[in-house]
Amino acid sequence: MSVTAAQGFTAAGIAAGIKANGNPDLALVVNHGPRLAAAGVFTSNRVKAAPVHWSEQVLRGGSVGAVVLNSGGANACTGPKGFQDTHATAEKVAETLGEPHNAGEVAVASTGLIGVLLPMDKLLPGIEAAAAALSADGGEAAAIAIKTTDTVHKTAAVSVGGWTVGGMAKGAGMLAPGLATMLVVLTTDADVDGATLDRALRSATRTTFDRVDSDGCMSTNDTVLLLASGASGEVPAYAEFAEAVRSVCDDLARQLIGDAEGASKDIRIEVVGAASEDDAVEVGRSIARNNLLKCAIHGEDPNWGRVLSAIGTTRAAFDPDRLNVAINGVWVCKNGSVGEDRDLVSMKDREVRITADLATGSESAVIWANDLTAEYVHENSAYSS
Repeated sequence: MSVTAAQGFTAAGIAAGIKANGNPDLALVVNHGPRLAAAGVFTSNRVKAAPVHWSEQVLRGGSVGAVVLNSGGANACTGPKGFQDTHATAEKVAETLGEPHNAGEVAVASTGLIGVLLPMDKLLPGIEAAAAALSADGGEAAAIAIKTTDTVHKTAAVSVGGWTVGGMAKGAGMLAPGLATMLVVLTTDADVDGATLDRALRSATRTTFDRVDSDGCMSTNDTVLLLASGASGEVPAYAEFAEAVRSVCDDLARQLIGDAEGASKDIRIEVVGAASEDDAVEVGRSIARNNLLKCAIHGEDPNWGRVLSAIGTTRAAFDPDRLNVAINGVWVCKNGSVGEDRDLVSMKDREVRITADLATGSESAVIWANDLTAEYVHENSAYSS
């Protein structure tokens, strides 16, 4: 259930001293081949962290032999020095691992506070310690080392026949992605090339990580990588492989929303009857980002009027007098007006299901969100301290 579930990968997670509290903060994942194929998607935020710029360049080469990830500092908005530090990190990994590794095939990812330079006097020696700790059983330790405000580490794996897709993720805040979400490393021992990885990854993230919208805030560091070792020797059919990647991404995405900062409710927002998938996604995101609705759900109040007001701010095609809304299976709004008795809605469970029917077409989409709590406000008001 981790990045080392697939053959051909080792990983490690150690405490390098980047975090003042002494918790694990440096992870290393190594692809031992024979194939070093890779694909990646990154944040669409125009303000990108130095590791994102670096890893985007690495991915253009199509080969990744190792990924080094740190928590405790995002290395974002750190100027030329931040990019130099990222380069130095990749160089150190290549030097420590030795031939055939080179810095141009080392992806780098960072997470933590924006605007703070990384303590390179701790990070670089930490790479040596992480390399010494590499193990085929090191996936869980690596997942623990990339946590920031996460309360739990997040791993997943799927095996099909003789090959496997595994992965790890971190993320509990700033979950409003564009192409990707937080830091995610996926691995497979299937024998697939970079083009196939890219196609499967983009297809998977489009309907999983890109449909998680916790707090409307997009990170500067979002990175999702998919590496293939080819160690199983199995060449799966594309549809089967793509579904395995999607399944692991979906599992990790659900874990992200389940660990969202301060959340007490997971909200499944399904938009149906849309004229297009884009309309369905836009409406779903608008509902997910409505703070009044998120507060109402925290208070277990089935306030369907806030759903309608969120729908009304979008460019989607709909007739206000034909809108329908269900909360946990009770159609509290029918034809843009009062529906079934809202007192029939039970919201005691962790998961709350909202269905918004635009009654315009046949397209649909699901967005996952969470409630807005006092704990979320407290955690983010005290984050940098």
